[in-house]
Amino acid sequence: IVGVRDIHADHAASHIGKAQGIVTCLRATPYHSTRRKVFLPMDICMLHGVSQEDFIRGRQEKNVRDVIYDIASQAHVHLEHVR
Repeated sequence: IVGVRDIHADHAASHIGKAQGIVTCLRATPYHSTRRKVFLPMDICMLHGVSQEDFIRGRQEKNVRDVIYDIASQAHVHLEHVR
């Protein structure tokens, strides 16, 4: 779109976009949960013993927070690749 033809810039933009997508998904989780929708990776939820219903009911237990932390950590990893 902006005409930049630099593989390093493209690589950085890719990681920034992935991080932004992950964060946007996390930020939208409360909104989607009120509509009985959960768009979080179920493998991470299952790893912590968390169900979709836990998000829909708005539970705040440690295992739910651990799911959010693990997913947010993936966004952080993408940002670290950019640096």
